[in-house]
Amino acid sequence: MNPIFHVCAMLGSAVVLISAAGARASAPKKTAPSQIRTLSIDVSKIRGPRSDAFKKCIGAGRANEGLRADWQAQLVETKKEIDFEYIRFHGLLHDDMGVVLDGGKGNPVFNFQYIDVLFDFLLSIGMRPFVELSFMPSMLADWDHPGMNTIFWWKGVIKPPKSYEQWGDLVRALVEHVTDRYGREEVKRWYFEVWNEPNLPFFWAGSMEEYFELYRVSAEAVRSVCSGYKVGGPATAGNGWIQETIDYCTQNNVPIDFISTHDYGVLEGYLDDTGSRGTVLNPDENAVKGNMIRSAETIKASVLPGLELHYTEWSASYTPTDFIHDTYQEAAYILDKVKGAENHVTSLSYWVFTDIFEEAGPRIAPFHGGFGLMNLQGLKKPAYHAYRFMNRLGHVELENSDPESWACTDDCGNVQVLFWDFTITPNPDSLNNQLFYRRELPARPAKPCLIRIQGLAPGHYGLAVTRTGYRSNDVYTAYLDMGSPAHLSRRQMETLRGISAGNPEIQEVIRVDKGGTYERRFSMSENDVILLELKRL
Repeated sequence: MNPIFHVCAMLGSAVVLISAAGARASAPKKTAPSQIRTLSIDVSKIRGPRSDAFKKCIGAGRANEGLRADWQAQLVETKKEIDFEYIRFHGLLHDDMGVVLDGGKGNPVFNFQYIDVLFDFLLSIGMRPFVELSFMPSMLADWDHPGMNTIFWWKGVIKPPKSYEQWGDLVRALVEHVTDRYGREEVKRWYFEVWNEPNLPFFWAGSMEEYFELYRVSAEAVRSVCSGYKVGGPATAGNGWIQETIDYCTQNNVPIDFISTHDYGVLEGYLDDTGSRGTVLNPDENAVKGNMIRSAETIKASVLPGLELHYTEWSASYTPTDFIHDTYQEAAYILDKVKGAENHVTSLSYWVFTDIFEEAGPRIAPFHGGFGLMNLQGLKKPAYHAYRFMNRLGHVELENSDPESWACTDDCGNVQVLFWDFTITPNPDSLNNQLFYRRELPARPAKPCLIRIQGLAPGHYGLAVTRTGYRSNDVYTAYLDMGSPAHLSRRQMETLRGISAGNPEIQEVIRVDKGGTYERRFSMSENDVILLELKRL
């Protein structure tokens, strides 16, 4: 749809906006400094290149879901609007991918046809796999090993291998296969991550020492194919085993190129796949980003200070039944954590891009607290728009002292300012997230924000302002208005799709005079996120 531009006239130093309907609105009146938040930006003052850590990688549930048409369609749209580079998922070696088959007399035969379909698709849309080597194929598992056998509805096998030599053969065969299919130079750009959260007994039935043996065999198998391939771990929950992994690898001369780990903003709770036990958001505003910074400092103080640090999972909550994932609050939450941690990590892989996610089996409601940036039907949550806004920022970051904003520019003289209010919504009754965020939570007013951009080249600019917040690109509140139907009609789908489309709330043409300054005041509520874009015409 072509934008309907408004007309702007300059009267002295004040801007007068004339809407398409002819209404006349004067520029914002001055407000006392104590009552307004001011962002002063000078386009000539450059901080440096804009970090791309936020879009280096994105998560997904399991490999087999990536063979679905709806999953692929959602990823195509996400790639187009957010441009994630890598994608990580569980279960690449799970039985439903047909990787290890019985060749007779108990001899395993390796088969990579389903993996080929998935990897071919990813490369065709400009993405690469962040290869998580998991879980154990049934034929290779040590079923006599104590501890749990499987996890999730799809029964991922978490046992150590009965033969580490066989496991190494599988990893080597896989890496040789993708090298033959895609070429050595392409695969050099991939990451090979060993297992998922081995410090939790329901993801790895073995000990830390057994995990390190699995890591050694895997890393040596990867490097046996090409010494330039990147391998790492330990992919732990809660920032665990970082120093231990570095110590193990250095003391035993085991290859490692990166540390990976996970963090979630939960104060207490469980991996709650049914929504019956509950999780509680950590009210500490330093949650997640503080741990990321500490992990980076651990690496820098180690004997391998140059290791990359990848957070291959992170979010506000680690359970797929937590309604904060669906709410408008999640958008500001994401921006706060990315802003705080982006210069300390190589990547922050949000968990996950879609609610097509079956750890607990198929879901029974369009919005159920799922991890995704999109819901089952591809409706875009506020979290999606947070990422979309970040991706619209230019590649050059400008100096800016405001901690809840970015100001950027590009080679064409366009300017973008992304700003937000991050406030943990008060929970006076200490309800768990499954109850507290399941209902409508109106946002309280926040300080208005005055944006002042200096150093602009005189001339005309297209102005676009887009917001997500309470009842602005807020699909979940609109869903609650409908009575939270278990199934959406086509008409309801189209209504919700329109509400969450991410259309600008303001589109105008403005003229900047020879003074080179543009100002505008914005009303804000708690957890509002606003993207202002100025495009030279």
